Amino acid sequence: MNRTIRAILGAVLVLVIVFSGVSICQNLGTRWKVDITDQRIYTLCDGTKAILGKLNQPIKAKLYYASTAAMKGPDQIRYFNNYYEFVKALLDEYVAVSKGMVQLEIIDPRPFSQEEEQAMRYGLQRFPITQEESFFFGLVMQTQFGVEKIIPFFSPDRHNFVEYDISYLIDTAITKQKKKIGIMSSLAVMGQDVSDYMARMMQMQGQQPEPPWTIVEQLKNKYEVKTVPTDANDINDVDILLVIHPKNLPEKTQFAIDQFVLKGGRTVVCVDPFCWMDRPQRNPMQMTQQDQNSSLDRLLRAWGLEMPRNTFAGDRGLAIEAPLSRSQRAEKVIGFLGLTPECFNKGSVISTSLNQVRLLFAGVLNEVDPSQKASVNKPADANQPQGQEKSGASPQITRTPLLMTTAHGNAWRISNAFELMFPDAAKLMNNFVDGAKPVNMGYLVTGRFQSSFPDGIEIEVAAQDPNTKDKAADPNKPKMVKKHITGLKEAKEDGAVVVFSDVDFLTDQMAYSNSLFGKMVVGDNSALLLNAVEELGGSGDLISIRSRGNFKRPFVVVDKIEQQAEKETADEMALINAQIEGFNQELQTLVSSAKDKDQPDVLGGTIIQKKRDLELKIHEAQRQLRQIKAKQREQVDQLGHTLQMVNMAAVPGVVMLAAVVLGLWRGLRRRHYVSHASDA
Repeated sequence: MNRTIRAILGAVLVLVIVFSGVSICQNLGTRWKVDITDQRIYTLCDGTKAILGKLNQPIKAKLYYASTAAMKGPDQIRYFNNYYEFVKALLDEYVAVSKGMVQLEIIDPRPFSQEEEQAMRYGLQRFPITQEESFFFGLVMQTQFGVEKIIPFFSPDRHNFVEYDISYLIDTAITKQKKKIGIMSSLAVMGQDVSDYMARMMQMQGQQPEPPWTIVEQLKNKYEVKTVPTDANDINDVDILLVIHPKNLPEKTQFAIDQFVLKGGRTVVCVDPFCWMDRPQRNPMQMTQQDQNSSLDRLLRAWGLEMPRNTFAGDRGLAIEAPLSRSQRAEKVIGFLGLTPECFNKGSVISTSLNQVRLLFAGVLNEVDPSQKASVNKPADANQPQGQEKSGASPQITRTPLLMTTAHGNAWRISNAFELMFPDAAKLMNNFVDGAKPVNMGYLVTGRFQSSFPDGIEIEVAAQDPNTKDKAADPNKPKMVKKHITGLKEAKEDGAVVVFSDVDFLTDQMAYSNSLFGKMVVGDNSALLLNAVEELGGSGDLISIRSRGNFKRPFVVVDKIEQQAEKETADEMALINAQIEGFNQELQTLVSSAKDKDQPDVLGGTIIQKKRDLELKIHEAQRQLRQIKAKQREQVDQLGHTLQMVNMAAVPGVVMLAAVVLGLWRGLRRRHYVSHASDA
């Protein structure tokens, strides 16, 4: 056999060995996996494993992905190819961990096929790409008893919570009954309730009734949601009570909430010293007559908390730029806070996974002794120890802070609510004084609660004698008499309440944004409430999954570079902005003075030339400003280019290093063989 034939035969054998090795690794190596991601996003968490361990029946997972159609779609659709690979890899883990109880089926619904018809029957979202092709990307879970649960579409905004959503489908597919959530609010959280006649009248005028808040729609996807009136005498038939902006609730309703908690009902309360969402939308003059704060002072004190009136949490480092009105430019607002990971209690499953939550004029929550009497307008003490039991407090109550400012945060006060009707952001920022300890804005309170109404309350009821009428009033109405009612004075078992000192963080403006696929989640505002509901609902397995949902990592190095660049160019940018503002004012003065003068020859000569000169100066200043901003990006771009070069050179470098090491090793082996041969 000559050398050429041996070389060809050797190459063929190498190819056979390589392909055989790849095939063996694909079939046997699937059991041997190493997840090197920072938060182990390709490894199922303990909560999912616990849910899979409870399966006593096989469940089929049908993953519908129109891969053929995606290749023909625009870039926005082709992006989903990588997303699909992630979802498929995660579902493969479900199959492996469940030991065959979860069966995965991948379906590519082609046009006019039975699979496409099934996808539409299940209710999966369909996005037409061409006249025939349609894009599907959803999941159907089926049990052997005919229960079907679906994810209509794997939306990009839910990328961080894919494992939670899949596990929720499995958990609810084997659970027969949804939990019931009751929502009590003085705002139109559940949407505008109008009669059919009013709906038709509004439609004729080109108007539509206000829809429910998006957070309510999210809750409806997983729970049975009902309205609890703000004048309720009794609260029952709900598992979790959500109280949003409880404004001027009557005593009987507060008593009903108190008794609901003492009976073991779980409650989420969102109070607010100044609710921006409660501003009059059509008549700004009503703002001077409308009170925009809400509180449950008596109930909060029984839970060991207090929210001082007209007192807000602030932090210079967390303040966000925003225009407080259409006519104002964006400025940093001391009451508009963007909480970062250090502002969340990592020891609580409600807040451990959060990265960013935005709050608007959030109040301050202080820990108090429930046995002491409430003080009126007591100022917030930002320096008191937070998250600990105060001396004299009930040992049966545990208060866990969830949201807080940084160590430089502090409380700030206003003399009356009218100061925030048309706030001056610069003045509020200048008057703020940095603190030394965090200020808390959210709490989880658990334990054996005492009643806020130990002696009961008096309510008005209709007289028992139907013939007794109030002759001085309407003869058709029965006479009302006072009746003293009592209830539980102490809870018989441990309860749980979550309190937030802000309402605006739940609104569509703060928690969502519009996109091609509808409302998209912004930050973790909605996740905060959903976490709280899951925790109070007792689903510990699901909450542990949600706790690891958000695996975004901050660009610490980039942030430091940008902060340093902004610091170095701050004075120069301020000077140029001042010049531009001065030129604009001079230009406005010039134009207004020209209008006052009825001299066409002047308008055609000197004034126009001055106007052109000022416009050239403004243009030059703006060019200098762009150069400074480009200079700020130089270091970040340089870092990006460096990382790109490292990534490009990494694989060839490793191959070259391996080749050098192999060559040296073979050389040493050859010399060793030659020396031994010569000795022989």
